[in-house]
Amino acid sequence: MIKESTINLLNANKNLLAFSAGVDSSALFFILLENNINFDIAIVNYGLREQAKEEISYAKELADIYDKKIFIANAPQFDSNFEANARYFRYNFFKEIIEQNAYTALLTAHQLNDKLEWLLMGLSKGSGLSELSGMEEIVVKDNYKIIRPLLKQTKDDLLLFLNRKKYKYFIDESNNETKYRRNKFRPISNSLLEFGKRGFNKSFEILEQESKYFKESFKTVFEKDELRVLKLKSREFLPYAVSYTLKELGYLLSGKEREILKNQDSIVIGRKWAVELSGDLLFIAKYIKVVIPKMQKEKYRVAKIPPKIRGYCFSKNIEVKL
Repeated sequence: MIKESTINLLNANKNLLAFSAGVDSSALFFILLENNINFDIAIVNYGLREQAKEEISYAKELADIYDKKIFIANAPQFDSNFEANARYFRYNFFKEIIEQNAYTALLTAHQLNDKLEWLLMGLSKGSGLSELSGMEEIVVKDNYKIIRPLLKQTKDDLLLFLNRKKYKYFIDESNNETKYRRNKFRPISNSLLEFGKRGFNKSFEILEQESKYFKESFKTVFEKDELRVLKLKSREFLPYAVSYTLKELGYLLSGKEREILKNQDSIVIGRKWAVELSGDLLFIAKYIKVVIPKMQKEKYRVAKIPPKIRGYCFSKNIEVKL
């Protein structure tokens, strides 16, 4: 179920598995075990469902049985934008564990259904190549990699594996709640994949190959929390660089926003993301309006930090080093 090259890659890393006790992460847990790949697990309790207590208990049980370290976080209550805030909390939690324990790879159990759902969401917003090419199997961060070994497998593949082996897993009923935007696309992706996964996997491969040209048009020179600074080869690549970066941060750029980016060097996207171009440097950060002391403003000016980016730097006490 995991190709040999991926097994070799995983064996070369110190792995942390993002675990939830659901179908996908449970399948990946046991697939890793069956391939003798070393890993530990991390799980987040959002406190929204009574079943979450059982899932945490099961994660502890697995860690004890198979001699795995387990890291558990209890998320705060999010009053709005649950999906975005939960994602931010989750990945910050993983990043802290990675830094404190010298892990070199974060393993997530995203699969082909997830990838297709992302594509459908992108199509509904008028998105471009960076969004439609979907999730990548390997994403290289500053001091670790994100690896998604199951991207070519469907949810049904994973269910078949778990049921055949009689491995325990939980069903998260919130995945069917249509108040979450992504869940609205789930029945569509499931229906499409009934035609077979081969064609979809091939199309995604082609999209990813074609998007490599655009990825080479910029590089990340600074990254901290939800701040990115990119160096562009040319102004014409700005819309792609923004859409690719925001996709990593969990936001899908719309077709209208992409068009606006073609002509503007300073903009707030979705009332949430500040995007500013300064020379060949592209700054992207959460947009935060805050009163900044005059002396600090001058420091930002000298450091050539664009105005819309300064609020995030100040609120997070980030010193940008280029």
